Amino acid sequence: MGFFSKLKESMSRGRKSDNEQDLTELQPEQEEVMEPEETAPQEIDQPLTQEPEKEESLPEEPVQEASVEEEEETEAQETEEEIAREVTSEEVTFPEPQQEEEPAPEEKKQGFFSKIKEGLTKTRKAMANTLGSVFSGFSSLDDDFYDELEECLILADLGVETSGKAVEALRRRVKENHLKEPEQAKQALKEILVDMLNVGDTKLRLNTKPSVILVIGVNGVGKTTTIGKLAKQMVDDGKKVLMCAGDTFRAAAADQLEIWANRTGADIVRQDEGADPASVVFDGIQAAKARGADVILCDTAGRLHNKANLMNELNKISRIINRELPDADKEILLVLDATTGQNGLLQAKQFKEIAGVTAMALTKLDGTAKGGIVVAVADTLQIPVKYIGVGEQADDLMPFDATDFVNALL
Repeated sequence: MGFFSKLKESMSRGRKSDNEQDLTELQPEQEEVMEPEETAPQEIDQPLTQEPEKEESLPEEPVQEASVEEEEETEAQETEEEIAREVTSEEVTFPEPQQEEEPAPEEKKQGFFSKIKEGLTKTRKAMANTLGSVFSGFSSLDDDFYDELEECLILADLGVETSGKAVEALRRRVKENHLKEPEQAKQALKEILVDMLNVGDTKLRLNTKPSVILVIGVNGVGKTTTIGKLAKQMVDDGKKVLMCAGDTFRAAAADQLEIWANRTGADIVRQDEGADPASVVFDGIQAAKARGADVILCDTAGRLHNKANLMNELNKISRIINRELPDADKEILLVLDATTGQNGLLQAKQFKEIAGVTAMALTKLDGTAKGGIVVAVADTLQIPVKYIGVGEQADDLMPFDATDFVNALL
């Protein structure tokens, strides 16, 4: 009996130890279900010591797969860094040849001409469809050639009067120089058009401090945008510019001008919508005197050339400028939309009579304008064209050069 009881006791101990091992193996699963408070302290100690061993003894295959993926990612990052280094090195070395090329005046001239030519692409195509066929379709300079040429010039918006004047001048030039070929006549026509465009100084007179530029024109021609582009160019030249928001009729016109002022670094004087435009111009002149501004750019409301009341208001603004700044250089800049054709010529005639226009800027020549309106306005009114707009960027408002314009056009 003693031997049997001792054997039974040892077997019971073995079963107990097996049960405890089973409990320890099942303990992690119970921890996921049971809260820590419900487990006994003695049972918790054993799995806590075993958990890190189980985590370290996890299968090694997924770890190896993850490391392979990380190696692939690191290799991809290294290749991207190498590419980035190559790009940055190219970006650093790229501007150097440009800086060396900038001082060359001949290259600047070519860039200026190419920019005009690019901006006048559509206009040049419209002219080429008409004038190009004349010079290529005739073998001799007879009466039919001149008749066809005059008709094409009229269609190119030169107008009847200006076209007839240009053709008669060409007849005389051909006879005096004994020209025989249409290509020779084309070169002679270019010279005649350049002479028609050279009716005065194409640079703005801004020698006094302050000087005034009063910008006028009908609705939608781009007066406010032209002011912003002028301000950008003048500020870049080191001038202190003050904008005067004289267009108090159009909604958000002053806000648009203020955006240009912030963009270009110019000062601005404005009032609420509906205010008297003449009073805004007066405040602008006083502010320019106090702040030492070099140029005052005055915006005005768009007005139709046949509206007497609006034109009288424009005359009032001019009187205030003459009274407050009698010795200052003043430019009355008329902005015309080149796409309006001969209607733009009628506008220019009315504005010249009432406001005394001294300079013109023709915008939207990069569109479907035929280009001849520039010649018609300059020759008919004898007012120099000082700026042309060939795009939407600030540097797309370009100082006018008659030779470059005609060469880019024909």
